[in-house]
Amino acid sequence: MRKVFDYIWQHLRLITVFDVIDIILVAALIFYILRLVKGTTAEYLLKGVLVLFGALLISDLLRLNIINYLLTSIFQIGILAVVILFQPELRNILHKFGTTHHLKLFRSQEKEDNQAVRLAIANVVEAAKAMSASKIGALIVFQREDSISSVASSGTAIDAETSAELVKNIFYPKSPLHDGAVIITDGRIRAAGCILPLSANINISKELGTRHRAALGMSEAYDSISVVVSEENGYISLASGGVLKRRLSAENLERILCDQMLPKGDVEHKSIILEWMKGWKKK
Repeated sequence: MRKVFDYIWQHLRLITVFDVIDIILVAALIFYILRLVKGTTAEYLLKGVLVLFGALLISDLLRLNIINYLLTSIFQIGILAVVILFQPELRNILHKFGTTHHLKLFRSQEKEDNQAVRLAIANVVEAAKAMSASKIGALIVFQREDSISSVASSGTAIDAETSAELVKNIFYPKSPLHDGAVIITDGRIRAAGCILPLSANINISKELGTRHRAALGMSEAYDSISVVVSEENGYISLASGGVLKRRLSAENLERILCDQMLPKGDVEHKSIILEWMKGWKKK
C-alpha cells in the first residue's frame, strides 16, 4: 500500500501551478458549454457524442478492433455532419458566448430594481389576462442577463414605465406597433414593434403561429422570457430556455415570471403581486 501512495505522490509532485490553472480553465469551459446547450437540441447531440466517445474508449480498452475502427470512422465523418446538420444550434451557442453575460465570469452581483420588476410583472399579467379575454394577440419579451439591445433596436424606442394600459394600447389591432414585440428591460418598456428571430426547430407544432415561433426563437438565442397571447383562441403562453408552456392562467403566468425574474428568497406567490397592484391602484 505504501508503494501505491509513493507512486501517487511522485506524480502529484510533478503538477505545477500552471497545470492547476489549465485544469480549472478546462473545467470552467466544459461547465459553460453544458449551461449553454441545456434545454436545446444541441443537448441531445452532446449526449450522443459522449455516449459514442465512451463506447470508443471501451472498445479500445477491450481491443475490439472492428468496433473501434467503425467508431473512429464515425467520429471522423461525424464532425463535418454535425457542423452541417446543427448549424443553427452551433450559431446560437457561439452567439451566447459573445454576450456580455457569459464573458463576465467574475461579474459582481448587482441588485436590480426589484420593485420596478415586480410592478412590470403585475402589469403584464393584468394586460395579458385582459387581452386573453378579448383575443388580442400580443408578444412581450422580458430581458434577463443577456443583452438584447440589437433586437430592441429593430423596433421603435419608447422607454416608458410599464403599465397594463400602455401594453394593451400597443397591441390594440389598429395600433401601428401591434404586429411586433414589446421589449421590457429593468421593468421599463424599452421598445415596441420589434422583430424577433424565428425558431428553426422543425418539431414545433404546425398550429403555432409566427408569434409563438418568434417567442421560441428568442428564448433559444437569449436567456430572455417571452409572453405570448394568441389572437385565435386567447391562450396565454410563455417561452423560456427553448421551451414553450401553453394555456397558462394569469396566476401561473405570474408565478413563473416571479420565479425566473426575481431573486430567490424575494418571490411571493398566491397572486399577492396582483393583490398588491389592486391595493396600489386604490390609493
